[in-house]
Amino acid sequence: MSEFAFAIGDVKLRHGLMLAPLAGVSDHPFRAVCRRLGAEYTVSEMVSAKSLCYEKKSRAAVAERSKTAPLAEVHADDVPMAIQIFGSEPEFMAEAAAMLVDGSYAGCRSAARPAAIDINMGCPVHKIVSNGEGSALTRDIPLAGRIVRAVCAAVSIPVTVKIRIGFDADHICAVEMARELEAAGAAAICVHGRTREQMYRPGVDLEQIAAVKDALHIPVIGNGDIYSAEDALHMKRETGCDGLMIARGAMGNPWLFAEIVAAMEGRAFAPPTLEERIETAIGQMRQMLAEKGERVGFAESKKQMAWYIHGVKGAAEARGRLMTAPTPDEVERVLRGLI
Repeated sequence: MSEFAFAIGDVKLRHGLMLAPLAGVSDHPFRAVCRRLGAEYTVSEMVSAKSLCYEKKSRAAVAERSKTAPLAEVHADDVPMAIQIFGSEPEFMAEAAAMLVDGSYAGCRSAARPAAIDINMGCPVHKIVSNGEGSALTRDIPLAGRIVRAVCAAVSIPVTVKIRIGFDADHICAVEMARELEAAGAAAICVHGRTREQMYRPGVDLEQIAAVKDALHIPVIGNGDIYSAEDALHMKRETGCDGLMIARGAMGNPWLFAEIVAAMEGRAFAPPTLEERIETAIGQMRQMLAEKGERVGFAESKKQMAWYIHGVKGAAEARGRLMTAPTPDEVERVLRGLI
């Protein structure tokens, strides 16, 4: 293995393993767990460029209650981490990116500067697509290029983009779009090997990821259906991609990063014991409570606790008890009861 897989700006990634931006999932407590287990680079949850800009101009009381700023917070132990923004208007995207880099947005509490600004051009969710954002931009490649040019002109750090291979089976545009984004100044492209129409249905098009890799001079990161080290190595072999972005495969199984690292280095991987899984889950919940407050942190943590016990004997019954548990103490009792 070479000294490092690839670099984004000054950030060198030895194995090229990245945690994907996951709405409602990839918050700081989860990023911290994944980083401890082998993720070398993480990306924030999606941040609305327009919301960030409007909140900057709002009354101070509104800004203090911002729901956008916490999504963009970069903690000291997050570095290197990118902040992902979404939108369809170049001017708002550029303004938001500049504020994120210099920390001038309302409610900023970041302890460090992001390593890059990542632009979402792949989200398939209806409310995003209906606004012409996310994967809707695969239908307007010139606009996608203008967005990247505007953001690159506004910031001094690398700008990366996450795309899908097209909007539907009749409109595959991964290579054309990636070339436009590279020409506009993108420092790296992550390709999710599905169309918007496919949403998250099983099966990714590795040939399209490989075609993008062959067409570009900048790093290409592969994404989609990586649930094991075997999946990861298969994508690397079949596409030649520089790095891998892990998404749903890490939900409830952050040890996937350690498993992939071991496979890349030719080492045996020792799966976590049930006790390690439970204690990691509880530690993550406690951190969510500390950072978000008990009401929000507890509500958001329940689904993640349920993911950690997938496949465990008695998980079905425990999952139901987790969802109705009235307190964090009860969640801990349910989880430890599985050991």
